Amino acid sequence: MKQRIEEIKGRIKQAAERAACGEVALIAVSKTKPVESIREAMAAGLTDFGENYAAEAAEKYDVLRDTPFRLHFIGHLQTNKAKLVVPRAALIQSVDSLRIAREIDRLAGACGRECPVLLEVNISGEESKSGFGPEEVTDRAEMIAEAFPHIKVQGLMGMAPFFEDAEKTRPYFARLKKIYDRLPGAFRKYLSMGMSGDYIQAIEEGSNMVRIGTAIFGERAPRR
Repeated sequence: MKQRIEEIKGRIKQAAERAACGEVALIAVSKTKPVESIREAMAAGLTDFGENYAAEAAEKYDVLRDTPFRLHFIGHLQTNKAKLVVPRAALIQSVDSLRIAREIDRLAGACGRECPVLLEVNISGEESKSGFGPEEVTDRAEMIAEAFPHIKVQGLMGMAPFFEDAEKTRPYFARLKKIYDRLPGAFRKYLSMGMSGDYIQAIEEGSNMVRIGTAIFGERAPRR
């Protein structure tokens, strides 16, 4: 695994240099992977891990709380599961509605913290994908920042459709970058786009945070 991680870091660095975009954060997507695999990735220098399922994320966080492990929640977050994630997450990347933002704010206030979030944008237009519409993101970001004092909007997250040819993802990433650039400066810390199959294209189109699972851990194991 260490060799794979070093190779990925090298490709990320080269893509970032081509794009002149500065540092790119690497989130290792560890959903369905055992804690032992996360420990191996941490031994290779990674600290930030993406999880999709609230109960699994909470369980792993609690086991690893005394390590450098930082939890990024990247899946659809249900309001009834938010209590498992809000006290533990370094960043919730998948805020896709005002309803979940309201619940995150309530829970963050109850535990005395400010919860960093990204707004998920449905850049593909696919009905199966969650997220705010591209035309409403700026208004929603400002609304959340004003109405929910325990939330800190730090940017956007999005996914391109799957293509065999990753070059076809570029228009989607470019579109999200334009939306990101229109946000007020206070909301522009992270633009999270790009996964194992298309992270090079995402970085070259402006991403400064990529979410990579299969290329690090191998094929996804069945969910427990």
